[in-house]
Amino acid sequence: MFSRINTDLNAVMQRDPAVRTKLEAALCYPGLHAIWLHRLAHYFYKKNWILFPRLLNTFSRFLTGIDIHPGATLGPGLFIDHGMGVVIGETTEIGSNVTLYQGVTLGGTGKEKGKRHPTIGNNVVISSGAKVLGSFKVGDNSKIGSGSVVLQEVPPNSVVVGVPGRIVTKNGMRISSAEDETLIDLNHDKLPDPVADYEELLAKHMEEINGRLRELETLIYSKKGI
Repeated sequence: MFSRINTDLNAVMQRDPAVRTKLEAALCYPGLHAIWLHRLAHYFYKKNWILFPRLLNTFSRFLTGIDIHPGATLGPGLFIDHGMGVVIGETTEIGSNVTLYQGVTLGGTGKEKGKRHPTIGNNVVISSGAKVLGSFKVGDNSKIGSGSVVLQEVPPNSVVVGVPGRIVTKNGMRISSAEDETLIDLNHDKLPDPVADYEELLAKHMEEINGRLRELETLIYSKKGI
């Protein structure tokens, strides 16, 4: 238990430049409080207790603003930054060294039974306001852009942006090794923007058309002697 707690504290120390000490992290970070309360609720949930884990879940949500269903499976090194509005569904599975920012939802898409929430791989970063909905996997070392809505499987080493989410980069990121967790890419503000790229391409094309029209006008006027 103490080893797991130390891993949680190390995750905060490595990924949040605002924190100064482990004591500060332990006392002042609601993401940690939500994870620790979830572990207790999850322990009793696996023993087929229903009401007590749900009460713990309700208390945790009231205390932290983070809603983690007792049935969800959380891997080591999970870091929930700020966390207000984060929702993690019952059958969600989260791998090692995952980072979730404010407003993330790991949810389902209907009332189907069984596995209905996503599986998140190792070293994944899910940015503010992103929604990952459905029973598919987000591959290792992938990054989900802010405000994206992901509705289908994401291959490893990918970057997804947009509504609905589109894969805009694959195998273009540095992959962190198991020995050096500090290499997790947290630069979720530096993502490709396919809409802006398309608009730039369209503007360039319009300039080419305008240039060609001017050439044709010059040619026509010269033939008419104008």
